[in-house]
Amino acid sequence: MKPNSLNVLVIDENRIRASIIEEGLRDAGYDNVTIIADMTGLARRITEINPDVIVIDLENPNRDVLESMFQISRAVNRPIAMFVDKSDEASIEAAVDAGVSAYIVDGLRQERVRPILKMAISRFNAFSRLSRELEEARGELENRKLIERAKGLLMRARGLSEMEAYALLRRTAMGQNRKIVEIAQSLVTAASLLDPGGDT
Repeated sequence: MKPNSLNVLVIDENRIRASIIEEGLRDAGYDNVTIIADMTGLARRITEINPDVIVIDLENPNRDVLESMFQISRAVNRPIAMFVDKSDEASIEAAVDAGVSAYIVDGLRQERVRPILKMAISRFNAFSRLSRELEEARGELENRKLIERAKGLLMRARGLSEMEAYALLRRTAMGQNRKIVEIAQSLVTAASLLDPGGDT
């Protein structure tokens, strides 16, 4: 995505610091910049604005403010660059756990805004890709387990070998124009209904 097409939200109660970030963003080619200085109803306002990326600047955050921002970070599923003037190890770990893409301590300078934002977007995209791949791998593993259970049911009920049970699942799926895992799910569900105390 080109910088000028990104919708950037800046969250900063300090208007002077917000203007530094805004100027850095505009100089870097980010034209769609919205600033929120009032934290009231922040989650709702973020949803309404629907930004592509969020920049949060916290001059001297206390634990409550940080935790509030981390909760928002968990909820919005967007790249987030967070600037703070001071921090500690626990806050850094909490930021990482909350999904903050870039956590910059004492680094608010106009010329650094663009590279930090680009890095935040890249890290967010990489993390999102890894999360998707992990979910796909988990789904494939669950599908394999389900197919194994269905094969086991067929082997016991019909006296088939493992290969014969799989071939029957595959033929049935092809005949019904469905996926093998869908047939396996139907078989496992039916078996549990017919024998709720059984080993399915």
